[in-house]
Amino acid sequence: MRALFGLARSLWLYRRPGRQRGLRRLYAPFVGPGDLVFDIGAHVGDRSLAFASLGGRVVAVEPQPMLAAWLRRNLAAKQRIEVLEQAVGAESGKGELQVSRATPTVSSMNARWTRDIGTRNPGFAGVRWEGRVEVRVTTLDRMIETHGRPRFCKIDVEGHEADVLAGLSQPLEAVSVEFVAGALDVAQACVDRLERLGDYRFNWVMGEKREFQWNEWRRADDVRDWLACAADGVASGDLYARLASEKN
Repeated sequence: MRALFGLARSLWLYRRPGRQRGLRRLYAPFVGPGDLVFDIGAHVGDRSLAFASLGGRVVAVEPQPMLAAWLRRNLAAKQRIEVLEQAVGAESGKGELQVSRATPTVSSMNARWTRDIGTRNPGFAGVRWEGRVEVRVTTLDRMIETHGRPRFCKIDVEGHEADVLAGLSQPLEAVSVEFVAGALDVAQACVDRLERLGDYRFNWVMGEKREFQWNEWRRADDVRDWLACAADGVASGDLYARLASEKN
């Protein structure tokens, strides 16, 4: 019952009327007809649906069995969305997913993150990760070998973002990664990794809003300074990176 409640809660939060319009507006600069998109941590597919609505060819990755089954049943058959029931990490193989049945959106592959985030971020104080699921793990490099190089890659995997990028050895045109107060070291590691891969510029979106917060895209050092100042106290959001040669 807790798992069904968690799914219902996620559908109410992320699939409510009017949400898709804002998502399409946010992602329109990154996704166009025929563009390949990776949705890493697809959850209930709100982003995947927006990518597909913009004409993108979407590969949606979701390791939670119930959510993956829901995506296959409700999105894959109706949209140009391929659903993969697996996780993404630094190396291929198997891993353990820690599942929060009541709040499946915060299920994570990062045991240290789930152990510590409740004391570092009050928003997670009541979350429990009571489930354990063994999942298959692939890498972004292997996904690119199989599906091609995506124009945009969205990564939202609850503290596992840096591990996902560790499995990437080439720059992508544009990437987004979630950041959360209390675990900004993960965002810092993502910035460091992206900087090693290419000449990126960065911006960010607060929480579930649909607009960039900086008027100009900034360099990695500016982002490091911002993160060092606790990201101005922002509870969570998404950090976006695009190659400098692709800014137009």
